[in-house]
Amino acid sequence: MQDSPIVLTTLAGLSTGLGGLLAVLCPPSERLLAASAGFAGGVMLTASLADLMPEALAFYGGYLPSLACGGAVVSLLTLGMLTAGLLGRLLPEEAALAARFGKSGDPARAAAMRTALVTGLALLLHNFPEGVLTFFAGTADPSLGLRTAAAIALHNIPEGLAVAVPFAYATRRRTAGVLAALVSGLAEPLGAVLAWLFLRRLFTPGFLNGTVVLAAGVMVWVALAQLLPGALHPAHRTAGILGAAVGCLLMLLGIAALP
Repeated sequence: MQDSPIVLTTLAGLSTGLGGLLAVLCPPSERLLAASAGFAGGVMLTASLADLMPEALAFYGGYLPSLACGGAVVSLLTLGMLTAGLLGRLLPEEAALAARFGKSGDPARAAAMRTALVTGLALLLHNFPEGVLTFFAGTADPSLGLRTAAAIALHNIPEGLAVAVPFAYATRRRTAGVLAALVSGLAEPLGAVLAWLFLRRLFTPGFLNGTVVLAAGVMVWVALAQLLPGALHPAHRTAGILGAAVGCLLMLLGIAALP
């Protein structure tokens, strides 16, 4: 195995830590939490609908009639949403989390922790195929791998921020937010290593595109069911809306940077 593709994939994945470091600069507050939830929701919706979906539709459109292509993509997207809903049910409820955060059982901190867990799981599922993509791009063409890794790193910075802020608010430790952001990015080098060791024969273009659509479905569900409702809470509605707008705009810039 060449070293450079793994190094590129690892650096791209760990760039989530840069987003996490931004959380260190600002003390966590409910206003920042609302803005972060909106930001994460904007990032996930834009990445899913403006980046992942068009690529999947173009790929499947080369093999299937238009209606069948749309049906295949919608089915995979729906399966991803159902997966996200089931994963959400496996996580502790806010009442259980509240009992673990201080004697008062602060519900705001419990809600923040659940948001951080759901967002982190969604990004782990999203980052896994990204790691595979970066690894194989670097193996096929080192210059393409470098461009792909740089573009994915731009994607990962706002994703790291989206995980770090609610985690820092829930734990009252900004360093814990940075660590959570780093862990969410580890799925990329992990995906690359697993793909090389066990799955490289299975990772056909069709399989990889299907995995990407499933991840997009997870992110759409998390954005609509978990992040944006929290961002639009009446107490900090303006901060949540501004966060969502900034998340959409930054992800569009990141998409434009893709090779």
